[in-house]
Amino acid sequence: MSDELTTTLRELAQEHETPPSLPGAEIRRRAVRRRARRRGAALAGGAVAAVGVVVFALTADVGGRTEERAAPATSGGSGQESPACTGGTGTASSASPAATASPVGTADLARRLLTVAGRELPISSGTAEGPTPQGRMSVVAKYRTKRMPTDGMGIGKEMSGEYEVTLPWVIELRTPENGRNYIVAMTYNEDAPGRLDATHGWIGLRSVDAEWLYEQLRPGAVLTVEGTATGTTTGTTTPTGSTP
Repeated sequence: MSDELTTTLRELAQEHETPPSLPGAEIRRRAVRRRARRRGAALAGGAVAAVGVVVFALTADVGGRTEERAAPATSGGSGQESPACTGGTGTASSASPAATASPVGTADLARRLLTVAGRELPISSGTAEGPTPQGRMSVVAKYRTKRMPTDGMGIGKEMSGEYEVTLPWVIELRTPENGRNYIVAMTYNEDAPGRLDATHGWIGLRSVDAEWLYEQLRPGAVLTVEGTATGTTTGTTTPTGSTP
C-alpha cells in the first residue's frame, strides 16, 4: 500500500506541475543583475554620505573664518582730506554738484553778503589776483577744524604756500569746473568780512557767522556764487538778520 500510494502521489504531482516560465539560465542572469544593482545602490549611498560629510566640514570651516568688513564712513567721522590741506576733522561726502537742485543760499560778491535761510552774513572774497569762482557750488565736506594753506589767505606772495594755519568751521565746496573752494572763519582778520576782499578765492566769514553756517549746511547743499568783487573798502555794516 505504501509503494502504491507513493507512486500515485508522484504521478499526480507530475501531472499538475507548472513548468518554469523562464529558462534556468535567464533566471540566473537576472539574479546576478539584481545583486549588482543592490551593490551599486549601496556604494552610491556611501558616496552621498561621504560628500555630505565633506560639505558639512567645509561649511563649518568657512563659517568659522568669516571676515567682518568695516562699513563705509558716514557723517560724524573724520573728513576726507585734500592734497593741499591736512589735519581736518569733521564730516565728508562724495556728493557731486547738483545741476537741478534748488540753491539754499546765494553769495553776492559785489555786495559782500551771503544770504542763507533769510540771514545775511558779511563775507570777504578773492582779490583780482585770486578771484572767487562763480556759479552753482555744492557742499562736499565740513570740518570743525582744518589746516589750510596760507596761499588762500591773501597775505602776500612772500608767504604763499610756505605755511599752514588751523581754522575752525571750514566748509568745502565743489565748483562748476569740479575744482575746490572753501568757506572759512577768518579768525586771522575778523574785520574783513563785509568791508574788504582779502582772500585768494576763499569766502571768508566772521567766526560767529561761520559757526552758524556750519550748523545750517549739509553735504549736498547747493550755493550760488554771483557778482564781481569791487576791491574797494567799505564801512562797517550790520546786515539784516545777521548774527550779532
